[in-house]
Amino acid sequence: MTVPVTLLALLPLAACGTPPELRGPAQQTATAPTATGTPSSPTPTATPTAPTTPTATPTAADLVAVPCPAGPSGDRVVSLLRGAAGVLPRDVRVRVRTGPLCAGDWQYTVLDVTGHEELQVVTRGRPGALKLVTAGTDVCGAEVRAAGPPGIRTLACDGTPGA
Repeated sequence: MTVPVTLLALLPLAACGTPPELRGPAQQTATAPTATGTPSSPTPTATPTAPTTPTATPTAADLVAVPCPAGPSGDRVVSLLRGAAGVLPRDVRVRVRTGPLCAGDWQYTVLDVTGHEELQVVTRGRPGALKLVTAGTDVCGAEVRAAGPPGIRTLACDGTPGA
C-alpha cells in the first residue's frame, strides 16, 4: 500500500515539467501551406538586435594633450573664469602653472591662485569661443569622463595636478 500512495503523491509533481520562467522562448516550426498544398520551408524571422551606436574613434590629436598650437592662451582661460563663468573674483592674483594643453578641441589648464588651492580648469572650443566645462580641485566629472578626449581624461582623472 505504501508504493501506490507514494506514486500518487509524486504523480502531480512529475507532470509539472520546467517552470515557465526557466523555459526558453517557444520555437515556431510550423509551416504555412502553399496554394498547391505542398509544405514550404519556414520563413526566416528577423531577430531583434540592439541598435548600433556610432563610436568616435580618437584621432592622434585626441590621445595626448600637448601645448595648444593655436591657442587659447592662459590669459584667455583666466579671462573666461573672471568673466562670464564667475569662478574667479577680479581682485585675486592668478598665475598659469600648466597649459593650456590641448587634445582635440578640449583644453586643460592648471592655475595657481594666491591664497587658495590650485585650480584645474577644463575648457573646450575655439580660442575665440571658449566654453568652461569644469573648474576646481577635482575636474574628473561626468562630462570629462564621458565626452572628453583621452588626453584630457588622462590629465583630469589620472594625472598629477599641476604636473
